[in-house]
Amino acid sequence: MQRTASARRPAQRPLGRPARGRRPVALAATLAAALAATLLAACTSGSASSGDAGPSRATGDSGTPGATSAAPSSSAATSAAAAAAVITASPVSAENAISPAEPVTVSIAHGELSKVSLLNPAGKQVKGKLAADRTSWRSAEVLGYDKTYKLTATGKNADGVAVTKKSSIATVAPDNYTMPSITDIYGTGISGGATYGVGMVARVHFDEAVNRKAAEKTLSVSTTPKVTGGWYWNDDQNVYWRPKHYYPTGTKVSIAAKVYGKKLGEGLYGQADRATDFTIGQKRVSVASPTKHNVKVYFDGKLERTMLTSMGKGGYEPSNSAINYWTMHGTYTVITHENPAIMTSGSYGVPKSSPNYYPPEKIYYSTKISTDGIYLHELNTTIWAQGHQNVSHGCLNLRTADAKWFYSHSRVGDVVKVTKGLGNPEISFDQGGQWSVPWSTWAKGSALT
Repeated sequence: MQRTASARRPAQRPLGRPARGRRPVALAATLAAALAATLLAACTSGSASSGDAGPSRATGDSGTPGATSAAPSSSAATSAAAAAAVITASPVSAENAISPAEPVTVSIAHGELSKVSLLNPAGKQVKGKLAADRTSWRSAEVLGYDKTYKLTATGKNADGVAVTKKSSIATVAPDNYTMPSITDIYGTGISGGATYGVGMVARVHFDEAVNRKAAEKTLSVSTTPKVTGGWYWNDDQNVYWRPKHYYPTGTKVSIAAKVYGKKLGEGLYGQADRATDFTIGQKRVSVASPTKHNVKVYFDGKLERTMLTSMGKGGYEPSNSAINYWTMHGTYTVITHENPAIMTSGSYGVPKSSPNYYPPEKIYYSTKISTDGIYLHELNTTIWAQGHQNVSHGCLNLRTADAKWFYSHSRVGDVVKVTKGLGNPEISFDQGGQWSVPWSTWAKGSALT
């Protein structure tokens, strides 16, 4: 490019002393400014033509006052790549078998999940739920014992870069299973939604011997209103639950045995969960006296009926001292109703040669209160003794009208208290005397205390 006239360098003064009255610094500054103006005019183009590749730019030495720095390149302005997404699953692999009740979880870091598939051995999808933020997934149904599941999870990071996680998950293969059942003390299943008496005692029965601590951890009881109660183990297969005091009328009770997937012994796992609920009805308590020979029935604390009775005559079977003829004192509960009941002294070991033996016979309106066969029942052949003398083998004999009324107005779980007489022993736990166990003793019967 040819310089313009305005950009010509002015004539230089010969080297030597400066002109009079001028300062050397001022002269240097004037020369520098003129030189800068000349170079700028020579190197700056005008407006770009249609063939220009980009805007004009200024040049100059770095650090020179007035110089313009160069603009950064487009590659330097590019942002860093997003972090890679990482998918993790729990359990990690099939090397350590898990309980089928344990949920399978999947999570992703630095991204979000696209899809999670957990397939059973038959190729069926296991139900699961993806979190709203798509960073985690959790299985929503229990798995099966002794099975291997295939997990596939896909996701992507913030840049859309895909990632996949695949693994196998195995569940335990137990040596044996145990099934719980929730019953009354007689072994009859508790009917869901049914109404029971204020003294109702529930039992959980395991069909195999279990580790008591492990098994009790699977059990739960909830009541409305809240009542204090506890578990009591009688052996390694049976555990009982009762409140500290009789239930208030109207109490709602729910009992659950959540044993599935739980180890309950060496190689022993729970086969299936069980649960039930029931309601407590009107407070009905009967008090039987072997010395007054009567039974007083109270509804909500008010005397409802007085019935004459003849109870156990006492003593022991001559041929077997383990057999007695007392009506044991203590607190019983109604456990079942039979009409008729088939009774015979041979059912509890009395031989035919004994004077106390009697053959099987039908006894009507029989309300059972002990597991070994004590009933309140009709027996008109002992009316002469009812109210006066104890002549039975242990049952409470009643007139037909009274036996029928009690049969119709009692329910499982109602309380029957037999007072202490002359020599009658106390009812044992195995006979149905759960309420005869002091609370201090009962509370120690838990495997978790």
